[in-house]
Amino acid sequence: MKGSVIALDEIDGRRAAALVVDGTLEDLLVDPADHPGPLPGAIYRGICERPMKGQGGMFLDLGGTRGFLRQAKGLAPGQPLLVQVSGWAEAGKAPAVSTKVLFKSRYAIVTPEAPGLNLSRQVRDEEERVRLLEIADAVMEGSPYGLIVRSSAEGADDGAVAEDIAEMRTLAEAVLGDAQGREPELLVDGPDAHVSAWRDWPVPDVLDEAPGSFETNGIADLLDRALASRQALAGGAYAFVEPTRALVAVDVNTGSDTSLAAGLKANIALARDLPRLLRLRGLGGQVTLDLAPMPKKDRAAFEQVLRAAFRRDGIETTLAGWTPLGHFELQRKRDRLPVEL
Repeated sequence: MKGSVIALDEIDGRRAAALVVDGTLEDLLVDPADHPGPLPGAIYRGICERPMKGQGGMFLDLGGTRGFLRQAKGLAPGQPLLVQVSGWAEAGKAPAVSTKVLFKSRYAIVTPEAPGLNLSRQVRDEEERVRLLEIADAVMEGSPYGLIVRSSAEGADDGAVAEDIAEMRTLAEAVLGDAQGREPELLVDGPDAHVSAWRDWPVPDVLDEAPGSFETNGIADLLDRALASRQALAGGAYAFVEPTRALVAVDVNTGSDTSLAAGLKANIALARDLPRLLRLRGLGGQVTLDLAPMPKKDRAAFEQVLRAAFRRDGIETTLAGWTPLGHFELQRKRDRLPVEL
């Protein structure tokens, strides 16, 4: 199946979205079964509670739940503070929040603390850059807030881009105007799976929003394969992706290939596909790769491919490097919860 498909459906009453490109499941978003806390991206008026001695952070009352701010310098208990949830929390822990609040939509991001107009570097056509900046300048005229025009605005209709920017500006003005209340309150809810898909995924060849769209487009079968621990790699190699309580373990095998270069080929195949494999299952934290045997001289080539793959992925990932036992470790931001179906 050639082309791209976005299907919006439900799984066990939970909203779910799937992105399929040329028959491969590239991304999956599923709302959590039991809501573990505030959704990432939600904006709150929080009330400072108490600083954490020795940690430099502070807990905030968000109204029915709590958040943890890593920087408490200059803050006092009882002080209202506008914060945004920056990620999911582990069970029993308060989610991390940030005072750098962003208002993000499909075409634009309003940045209250960073004035000025900016355009995604991915938009390289000079005429297109001028067009988008002219639209942004007209809509944001007189605003003290900054704006980033996203790459998804490239080629989009002038009116659609202008309307999107105006909606984000209006939302930012309303929220910041309500930031100084004395009670904790949810001001903007975080996006669910359907909203996130509309906001962050590219325009597909086919958008299927009808009930049962997962079954219609064969996504149910793709999900079964994507969530299995054994994953096929290019060239007949395969890998086991197994999350544990402490870390995510990835074991690479060469399969039936017994050539001298089998290890390098299998490891390169894993490097190219690893961001997708982690993204589909919502896996983050510490990831340890038990790679197929290969000469140390080939490590640089493997790292180069791995670095390029994660650069395209978008989720913050730090490549920590090699261990004395020859494993490769990386640390990945917990942008999502592990998918459990």
